[in-house]
Amino acid sequence: MDNNEKKLGFWSCWSLNVGIMIGSGVFLLPAILAPFGLMSFAGWLITGGGSILLALVFSRLSSRTSRSGGPYIYTKDAFGNLPAFLIAWSYWCCYWIAIPATAIAFVGYLTIFIPALEQDTTLQCIATLALMWTLTLVNIRGLKEASSVQIITTILKLIPLVIIIGLGFAIGSSDNLPEFNPQNMSVLEGLAATALLTMWAFSGMEAGTMPAGDVKNAQTTIPRAIVAGTLTVAVVYIASTAAIMMLVPAQVLVNSTAPFADAAQALGDWGPKLIAIGAMVSTAGALNGVIFISGQMPTAVALDKLTPAILARKNKGGAPVVSLLLASSLATVLLIANYSRGLIGSFTFLVMMSTLTYMVPLLASALAEFKYSLKSSRAWAAVAMIAFLYSVFIVLGSGLEVIAWCIVFVLIGVPVYYLGRTTKT
Repeated sequence: MDNNEKKLGFWSCWSLNVGIMIGSGVFLLPAILAPFGLMSFAGWLITGGGSILLALVFSRLSSRTSRSGGPYIYTKDAFGNLPAFLIAWSYWCCYWIAIPATAIAFVGYLTIFIPALEQDTTLQCIATLALMWTLTLVNIRGLKEASSVQIITTILKLIPLVIIIGLGFAIGSSDNLPEFNPQNMSVLEGLAATALLTMWAFSGMEAGTMPAGDVKNAQTTIPRAIVAGTLTVAVVYIASTAAIMMLVPAQVLVNSTAPFADAAQALGDWGPKLIAIGAMVSTAGALNGVIFISGQMPTAVALDKLTPAILARKNKGGAPVVSLLLASSLATVLLIANYSRGLIGSFTFLVMMSTLTYMVPLLASALAEFKYSLKSSRAWAAVAMIAFLYSVFIVLGSGLEVIAWCIVFVLIGVPVYYLGRTTKT
């Protein structure tokens, strides 16, 4: 494809990064973090700093190639086919697991308009499935349509966040702030737990690297978009969480399914509905980006002939139809298997699973950059190693149950890899 014909520029990559990061996480995490009290801000700071380091690593890696695939390509170039396949497998798992998690957050705010949803898990499941498949069809139409939806929803989603941040710092009260450590956890345990949860909100920082083959001037456009996007969301996250905690009493926030809407009650009767609409636009935009990426990864691996060629086939609009349908189908099965937990229960479980499988490709990418820079630049090698150690810290904070599930997910990829190789011989 000629560079002038490529569909994605800086703002498309920036909106893909920001659109995925500022999505379900920021709109539900204030409630999930409330039990951890003010200690959760330390988690935000750790995650924000670590994410910026990882963004720098990805900007460095993306400047070396214009091939689509992101962490898969970086791992393949550095360590070979099998490690790359397992990284691609883990990365792909994290995104299709994120599809129902992100859609659940949308439905959480939909309860503002349809109160019956709040107590009926079956209706919640139906509404979540309807959103997932509607946006899957949007992505199937093609790259141009998916990119347009992403840019529009990213711009719109910033509006309610700015309103709440301004409201919180204007009329919020410090009396509403929770205790520093209400559960009396050890500091290390609390930081590890909150860092894992807040890392979900930064998932997607590397998203702009995935469609590199369709990006104009990819080796300069993508690094700028990644760093700018990560800095944007770090500021928005910390400010909005502080605003929510000042506007909503801690005992109310702990049980909230729509914390931004609860905070907007200070604006009057119309406030919660206005913010809920903004939150729904935001989560829909994030879901659109997550579905987009879930189709790109199998395509990149198939182009290297490590998975069936059908996964690389694209329609006239440039969309990998089979990959998109496969990811959304698996997401549907996962949602149906977990929806009985309720909105917050399902969201929390899926977030932890998605975040941990997401960390595996980040670990590998940091090691790849360390290998490249070890002989050429000690400063960049140090950045890569700190990013690697930060990623290890996040993984250790997830707990044995989630780590065990993650190991199972990754190991399933081993026979899939060899089966694919056997099929081609």
